Order: sequence, then C-alpha cells, then structure tokens
Amino acid sequence: MEKLVAPSILAADFGNLQRDVEMVNNSKADWFHIDIMDGVFVPNISFGMPVLKAISKHANKTIDVHLMIVDPDRYINTFAELGADILTVHYEACTHLHRTIQAIKAAGMKAGVALNPHTPIAVLEDIIEDLDLVCIMSVNPGFGGQSFIENTYKKVSQLKHLIEFTSSKCKIEIDGGVSDQNANKLIEAGADVLVAGSFVFKSDNPTETISNLKDIIN
Repeated sequence: MEKLVAPSILAADFGNLQRDVEMVNNSKADWFHIDIMDGVFVPNISFGMPVLKAISKHANKTIDVHLMIVDPDRYINTFAELGADILTVHYEACTHLHRTIQAIKAAGMKAGVALNPHTPIAVLEDIIEDLDLVCIMSVNPGFGGQSFIENTYKKVSQLKHLIEFTSSKCKIEIDGGVSDQNANKLIEAGADVLVAGSFVFKSDNPTETISNLKDIIN
C-alpha cells in the first residue's frame, strides 16, 4: 500500500494561501492536512471556518481536518459542509468518543482520533475497529516547528500491533516534527501517512521536498 504525504497548511504562507494550496495541488502530495485550533484545548489559535472554506474552494485533493478544539461535536456537520473528507478529533477532548465517531461518519466523512504524546495507545482498544485514522502526535499540539518526540516510534509499533490484532482498516498518521531524517523509521514502525509542515513550507523548494519525501517512504 502506498504511503502518503500530507503537507500541513498551518506552516503555509497565509499571505499567499492560494499559491501554497495550488503548489500542493500540483505536487506529489496526497492530502491537505488542516489544523483547527481554538486557543482553549491548545494554547494557540490557528484559523477557522472562513479559511477552511477558502482552502476547500481551491484544493483538489483529500482534505484531512484535525480538530484541536474542545467540544468538537458542535461543529461536525459544519466541517462536513465546508468540504472535510476526514475529520479527526482528540481523544482527550471527547467525553463520548464512540458517539462522536458515529456522528462524523453519519455526516459523510471518514473518522479519525488523535492522541497527545502522553496518551497511551491502550485507550483505543474498544474503538479501533470503528476508526479510519489514528493521528499520533509526535509533538505537543498547538504550535508548528517543534522537535520530534522519540517515544513516537514505540507508540506507532504498539498501534500497528493493535490494528493487526483487531483486523482494523485504520491508517496511522504521524503529526509533528516529520522530516527526511525520521520518515523512513516511522514507516518501518508502521506509519501510513506523514504530516509535514515546516519541513515542506520552510524549504527552498516545497514541491521538490514533497517529491523527495514521497520517494523516501515508497
């Protein structure tokens, strides 16, 4: 199965957002990864519905929306209407996670769950078969450009084992500090999707950087 690259729009140039969206469209990238932050669940505020609507208008690849917000249930249908193909909520933000996952699927999207670095894989045992995606945070959520947490490799291996044990069809996504230095090791541990923000958008040639990352992991 082909491994995927999802450039994180959080690291794009917001003054030239359409240009950067078109760059991703024309690159070897597979998905757009879009972080929505509320300043409550995480200390930062990124962007909200109007910006996602603008991105959706130009994006012609899968839109992977990662909600770092409290009470995500309130906005599930809104994100479906705005063009999200995959909606990922944080385990730590959902009191009734099973209900939230079912609501995401009922709205016509694929459902994902994100885990903060301190949250163990075991919390997913009772829901893994319902998920399309698990996003392992390899940095503490809230800001781009952070250093990769080394314990991530172990968590990916544990999650891969759980997926195989339950015959889940779930993909493993890694978000935070991904680069050409750790991409191969993440794939070997079991990852399917690599989110890359600063590594792509702060490079001299983002299109080439995406292409090189694709070549490394496939």
